[in-house]
Parts: sequence; C-alpha cells; structure tokens
Amino acid sequence: MGAKKTLKKKIKSLKAQVKQAAQSAPAKASLVSPLAPAQFPDLPAIRGLRLSTAAAGVRYKGRTDVMLAVLDPGSVVAGTFTRSATRAASVLDAQSKITRDSAEGAAFLVNSGNANAFTGAAGVASVTALCAALSQKLGLPAARIFTSSTGVIGEALPHDRIVAVLDELGSGLSAAALPDAARAIMTTDTFPKGASAKVDIDGQPVTIAGVAKGSGMIAPDMATMLVYIFTDAKITRSALQSMVSRQTDRSFNCITVDSDTSTSDMVLVAATAQADMPVIEDTTSDAAQIFNDALGAVMLDLAHQVVRDGEGATKFVEVAVSGARSDADARKVAMAIANSPLVKTAIAGEDPNWGRIVMAVGKSGAEADRDRLSIRFGPHLVASQGQVAPSYAEQVGAEYMRQQELVIGVDLRLGVGAATVWTCDLTHRYIDINTDYRS
Repeated sequence: MGAKKTLKKKIKSLKAQVKQAAQSAPAKASLVSPLAPAQFPDLPAIRGLRLSTAAAGVRYKGRTDVMLAVLDPGSVVAGTFTRSATRAASVLDAQSKITRDSAEGAAFLVNSGNANAFTGAAGVASVTALCAALSQKLGLPAARIFTSSTGVIGEALPHDRIVAVLDELGSGLSAAALPDAARAIMTTDTFPKGASAKVDIDGQPVTIAGVAKGSGMIAPDMATMLVYIFTDAKITRSALQSMVSRQTDRSFNCITVDSDTSTSDMVLVAATAQADMPVIEDTTSDAAQIFNDALGAVMLDLAHQVVRDGEGATKFVEVAVSGARSDADARKVAMAIANSPLVKTAIAGEDPNWGRIVMAVGKSGAEADRDRLSIRFGPHLVASQGQVAPSYAEQVGAEYMRQQELVIGVDLRLGVGAATVWTCDLTHRYIDINTDYRS
C-alpha cells in the first residue's frame, strides 16, 4: 500500500508540473509556424497613441498577457464584431459604445488566456469592474473604454488580477510599445502579427499601424481574432466606420482555418487626428480613397498572417473562384473548398486529389454545371468539361502541391461572379494543439 501511495503522489506531482509548463506560454508556442514572416515588421509610432503591457497571470505564467492602449482626446473609434449568437460580454459592451461620437480620449484594455465568454452575469460584472477601475485611473468616462478578452471559454475572468496591474500599465505607457502589444494578446499564436502603411494625403504624411492575434477557431464573422489598428489620420467616425466595415468583408471575412466562428472576435480601428491634413468626411473623395486603400492593405496583411499561423498549418492556400452566377455563389464555392476537411488534408499530404475539389463545388449550394467548370492548381489546368484535362499529368500536380503557397482556381463558366478566400491545410498538429489547449 505504501508503494502505491508513493506512486500516486509522483503521478500527481508530474501532472502538476505538466500543467504548470503548459500555462507558462501559449500552446506549443515554441513551434513557430513554417509560414511565419522572417521577422516582425518595424512598426512606426502613431502620434496620439501610447501603449503598455503587463504580466497579470490571468492564465499564463511568466509572460505578458495584458495590453493597454490610450488614445489622445479628439480620437475616433470604429469597429466590427463577431455575429456569434453567444458573444462574449466584452464584445456586447464594445458594440454598445462604438457608435458614440466624442471629443474625449479613449482606451483599449485587452487580456489573453481567458475569453470571459459564456460566463453569465459574472462576465458582465468583470467588464464593468475593469472599465470602472481604468476610468478612475485614466480620468476617462467608462463609455470610452473598450475591453477585449481572448482565450478559454466558460471560465470566470479573474479581473482582479488585471486591476492589480493597472498602475504598472499606466506608468509604462510608451509610443513605441506596439510590438509588445502584439505579443501580449497572443494565445495559441506561434508568432506576433503586425502590419503598417504610410501614405501622403494632400502632401502630408499619414501613418497606419496595427496588430492582430488569431490562430484557430478562424472563420468569417469574424474568426477568433482580436485586431487593433491605429492611424494619425483626421477622419470622421462615420467615414472611418464605413471603410472598416467594407475592408473587413474583403479581408478578415475572407479567411478560414477551421470553419469555426468565435465568441470574442473584434476589430477596433482608432484615428487620433494628429496628422496635419483636412478631415476626411466624404468617402468618395480622393483623400478618402488613398486612405481606404492603405487601410485595406494593412487589414489584408494582418488577415493573411492569421491564416499563416493557422493551428498546425504548413500550407497557405488561396482559393479563387470565377465564372459564377453571382459573387454570392462564388463565395459559397470558395468557402466550401476552403473549409472541406478532405480538401485540407489532401493539401497537407501534398496529394493533388482534384476530385475533392469537384466534391466541394457540388456540395456548396451554388449553381454549378459539371460539364462546364474547370479546375486549376496554380497555372496547371487539371480538369475541364466534366473530365480530367488531356494535358494534365498527376506528376505535375504532385510537384505543385509540394509548394508552401498554393492557388486553387475554379471557373464555373456560368457568369461573372467571383470571390477569393484564403485558408491553410489541416494537419495532426491542429489536433495536438486543441486537445492540449486547456491542460
């Protein structure tokens, strides 16, 4: 009996050590995605923005897990949010505040490790407590404070740990801390994500820079991601919101890793009005078009980085559909291909199994004609007119599938509808990460 008790104690001790190790960093974070950029970009400081990070121990130990961004008076904030029916308390709170026009400053407070989702009244109380504490600390109205949480669903947020580091966050504010913010919001991400752009508007420099997190539970409306983009442009809130909504549909709502939509998705874009330029009010003006294009480029860059960090991903895949009856039909086909486990596992195995593409087109719900559509792997015509293309050789397809970046093209030859989405392959690492996520 004594030996059995000793063994049980050893097993219990080992389990505790494993759990502690798992909580010291995001799941498998040491295994950086092979699709990761060579290095984190050199993000410029944004006038009117200061940031800081801290280690609150919300879930992870020994790493930063809270980010604070403080915006100067005169800033405007726009955003888009998940349409999940089980939205987190922070999402609902931010949605209720986003339409407010105010000359006051604003602040974003973000934690990783705990999503504060499906936590009932306790979740609402946590958001209220965080906003109240930060309001007192910064002298900002609670209505100008936006909180975000990402991580495990269904566990009460220990918001007192975040409140305990507010003094540290306040004293550490810096214009150069955007890269630190990118790291603080990571969960299962294997690399921090950032992007920026600089443009001239009416002869004056305007800067845009943003960070994102996201790796799994990624699908349109809007993916398990948090995105924060900042600019010194002068622009009305309504004009900024119009652009953000439009560009979200062209970027973050065109990516998928696993077809699962999160409870906590949020994209916040803040303009500090520090640039020496006329205010952008008319979204059809030349100035608006220049800014809109730059904003779209930053958003698409961040969206692509989310896919490149898809849990267990080894391939970055563009699915381009043309010739559909409508853009809506093209999107149905593209998403059916991008979300198909059979297609994604074939890509992981570097198997040019174009029959799975045919299957996905057929199940999509879009109008299609078997004897009209064609399929391409990159430049290679694989199938057309209801059968394999006479010029296609399996060896050519297999060679193409060995590349890290792939394009699957489908032409339905029914109309002019088109859509492009981005996805990744599905490997056993996805299972490993998600079975270990809470341990």
